Amino acid sequence: MVGLLGVLSSPKVIVQIAIAGARIFGRAFAAAGRQAIQNAKYRPPGAGGADVAGVGNATSGSLTDRLTREHRMTADEARLILNVKKEDTIERIVQNYEHLFKQNSPPEKPPKPAQGKTVVPTQSHYLQSKVVRAKERLEAELKADLAEESAPPPPSAESSNTTPPPPSS
Repeated sequence: MVGLLGVLSSPKVIVQIAIAGARIFGRAFAAAGRQAIQNAKYRPPGAGGADVAGVGNATSGSLTDRLTREHRMTADEARLILNVKKEDTIERIVQNYEHLFKQNSPPEKPPKPAQGKTVVPTQSHYLQSKVVRAKERLEAELKADLAEESAPPPPSAESSNTTPPPPSS
């Protein structure tokens, strides 16, 4: 009879072990889910992300902020991409643009790989698009500066001191 009870209690023990394992697994899964949610919400100070360029900070109505929002890139980021300085000429910007664009373009005719070797692509569509956006951003900045310089000066304070005509009755 003792042998029979040992056999009958065996499925009960197996079920208890399975239930205990499922509880442990469920708790661990729930804790991992909570931690994942906390990690998704947490942004350390100064950390990069979708707003690396500071586009989200471009909230004023200034021309520079408008250009930053429009091109999704600051002028400083564009200069870094094209490796130019603020005082560089448009010719230097275009020269660097053409070089970087060509370096990230696919080759005219891909070379045939040697027997048993694979060719690693050296072009990058992503980098090429960043180079194009950087050039567009700097060109927009230069056009805005030129338009600002050629705009007529605001009326002076002396011309506004004239007295208006009396109202007609």
